[in-house]
Amino acid sequence: MKKIVRITSLLILGIAQNSNAQFTQVELFTGLDKTDFTFYSSYPINKKNTLSIATLAFFQKFNKKENADFDEVGVQPTLFWNINKTISVGPSVYYNSISGYSGRLSGKFTLKSSRLLLVVIPTVGRYQKTKNTYTETFAQIQFNTPISEKITLWLNGQFLTVWDEFRRHSRSFQQLRAGVSFNGHQLGIGFDLDQYGPNPIEKSSFGLYYRKTL
Repeated sequence: MKKIVRITSLLILGIAQNSNAQFTQVELFTGLDKTDFTFYSSYPINKKNTLSIATLAFFQKFNKKENADFDEVGVQPTLFWNINKTISVGPSVYYNSISGYSGRLSGKFTLKSSRLLLVVIPTVGRYQKTKNTYTETFAQIQFNTPISEKITLWLNGQFLTVWDEFRRHSRSFQQLRAGVSFNGHQLGIGFDLDQYGPNPIEKSSFGLYYRKTL
């Protein structure tokens, strides 16, 4: 697991340094129970901005040995056709250290203003190993409001649920963040709640987070 984390970290840093991404965001969350690192970038690949590539990479590692089975690494590039500023659709290949490779087709619904961002991504996928299908829904909401000329309050939430064969729960999480940003550096407190399996095993984590938009 440590070797996978190191390789993934080098890959993420290489992408961040060498791509001309229109939007790149990194987040580190750490507490007594686990550590998460997430990288996300999105950039257009044609002049009209109708095609874009979104890359998500992450790893999480639990601190206690008895939770090592829940350590997780994921990498997912997605090619989106941007129908308009609100709706996009496209295919992706996803690698996860627990479930392996899968092919996916996703839609993306985005609402954005100067203070609010809402993204909902429904997905249908198929595992390479088992050939079984699954559905996934991811949602992200961000709200910010200035509290002074240089400091802004941020509230962030990310939510995921995955169901195998459209009927059996596989994986879910809820990630909540509250913090302040100063000169593009966002710091605050966070809470993660993870669920695993058809009869969900829950893992909760409190900690601190740092987020930077490049």
